[in-house]
Amino acid sequence: MKPSKQTVNKLIEEATKVREHAYAPYSKFAVGAAVLCENGHIFGGCNVENVALGLSICAERSAIVKAFSEGCRDIEVIAIVADSPSPSSPCGICRQVFYEFNPNMIVVLANLQGDAIIKSASDLLPYAFKRHRENDSLEPDKVKKS
Repeated sequence: MKPSKQTVNKLIEEATKVREHAYAPYSKFAVGAAVLCENGHIFGGCNVENVALGLSICAERSAIVKAFSEGCRDIEVIAIVADSPSPSSPCGICRQVFYEFNPNMIVVLANLQGDAIIKSASDLLPYAFKRHRENDSLEPDKVKKS
């Protein structure tokens, strides 16, 4: 379900606010994100870099982890804000995380100039990595005898 303009604006505002807390001394690219849970709670997160860049965390995952740590498991919308000429697209890792928790999650990409693009997690990652069969258990497959 597409969020209202008021909801989108509120999430962009929260993501813009939390972006100010980003720790991005290496890339100088501060990003903020805000997620909306089914229960109406909003959680924000920012990117936090590390000199070993692989240890950095994106704003999107920061917000999702914060929501999960507070008991929110049903994320409906995420807004991502960066200071870029056009809305900035999330990395592949974040796209996979969106898909894992809600393939229909609405993703709002925005910049500080007020431009915004709205897509779904499935739109951003049409060939997501997932289990081979919908009814697979998490147990290893048993070998069939012929």
